[in-house]
Amino acid sequence: MLELDYAALNALPVATDPFPHLVVPNFVPPASLARVVADLPPIAGGGSFPPEALRLGPAARELMAAMEGPALRDAIAARFGLDLKDAPTMVTVRGRTREKDGRIHCDSTAKRVTVLLYLNPETEDWASSQGCLRLLRGPDDIEDYAVEVPPVNGTLLIFPNGPTTWHGHKQFVGRRYAVQLNYMTTDEKARSELRRHRMSAFVKRLTRAA
Repeated sequence: MLELDYAALNALPVATDPFPHLVVPNFVPPASLARVVADLPPIAGGGSFPPEALRLGPAARELMAAMEGPALRDAIAARFGLDLKDAPTMVTVRGRTREKDGRIHCDSTAKRVTVLLYLNPETEDWASSQGCLRLLRGPDDIEDYAVEVPPVNGTLLIFPNGPTTWHGHKQFVGRRYAVQLNYMTTDEKARSELRRHRMSAFVKRLTRAA
């Protein structure tokens, strides 16, 4: 079975600057991470892909199931004092970052919680802050950040969304694997995003089959 470090997730204090969040290094421990990375397909294009639209190997499929599973849901709910019991989930995978990606933003109000899991090895790109996600104090300056999260080594980042949860990264073009999980609201906006997500999966499966 794939090992994930729930003990660290449950033990680390929730940080509050610039907004409540948790960063869990090595949430996917090295041995498990190696298996997952070996089971990821090359992704030539930018944008987000539903897992079902990708040819994932067994370890990667196991990880996707765990991301939507009860253990992670219960841990996040407990750490942030949230009721996520009935929250729909949406998972996407990115394998490549484009010039236009990483601009400062807050996530959609349809997303109650954002969870990002990074699956890249450490390289000099990350050491020089390219592509490292920054949690920002405002919407105008990528240098005005409280926390910088290198997208490496199975690091897990979690934050409940809000009107001031600004984040972004300096421009990076190239391979950058990340899994995004969102716990959604149950309003029409969230249902619309989920429908679009499922349609995207369907279209991308047809494209792949062709």
